[in-house]
Amino acid sequence: MPLQIDLKDKVALITGITSGIGAAIAKVFAKAGAHVTGCGRHEASSQEAVRFVNRVNDFKQKALYLQADVTVADDLQKLVQQTIDKFGRIDILISNAGANVFEGAANCDEEHWQQNMELNLASHWRLAKLCKPYLEKNNGVIIVMTSNHAYSSIPGCFPYNVTKTALTGLVRSLAIEWGPTIRTVGIAPGFIDTPGNQNWFDSFPDAAKERQRTIDLHPVKKIGSPEEVGAWCVFLASEYASFASGVTYLLDGGRSALMQDE
Repeated sequence: MPLQIDLKDKVALITGITSGIGAAIAKVFAKAGAHVTGCGRHEASSQEAVRFVNRVNDFKQKALYLQADVTVADDLQKLVQQTIDKFGRIDILISNAGANVFEGAANCDEEHWQQNMELNLASHWRLAKLCKPYLEKNNGVIIVMTSNHAYSSIPGCFPYNVTKTALTGLVRSLAIEWGPTIRTVGIAPGFIDTPGNQNWFDSFPDAAKERQRTIDLHPVKKIGSPEEVGAWCVFLASEYASFASGVTYLLDGGRSALMQDE
């Protein structure tokens, strides 16, 4: 019998699901049998929100979408409470929502620093605290989405890279303090083929040439897909990863292993 990951009747709460990695994570969890609560800044009537609900429903799973800003405490409380009201439980938290805040150390002002801290660090901690009582009841799992910038970076990515590095510490602390009833792990994606990264390519005079240059930086000779990140999340939330906690997994196609001398 083939190995299968079955998350039937589990409830996953996933932030930032209207596009890119978050949308793919939600799809893969539904495919694995989980019901999904998702949030984003779009209105519930938006194409992005409706697409999320339809994708989850396509796999015969239940979906709940809520418009939420993860930097707003009241929005986080409503997100958790309405998930409990609809499903009665939370088994898996995928704390994914975030955004690039690339200012550079000298140019970054207090406003952008604080914006980055609230969105890319504090929101993950606050949401985890709100979910903790429910996750404890079901030997739950927290997966925090950080970045390859937590391990190595490039000029101009401050203060984003600071918070992404700090998230690896959050993963360790939650694993130590909330185990064994809650496992906490992190995922640090490298260059993933998202609309945002396509916009980056399109900012160059020759987008195709820049895409190929980026691909060539990776020993696997490709860019990662959002679905690959989603598959890792599903695996880490499953029984097959029950010995994994307190660590952040770097998914970068081998880029960090290769000295970029050319």
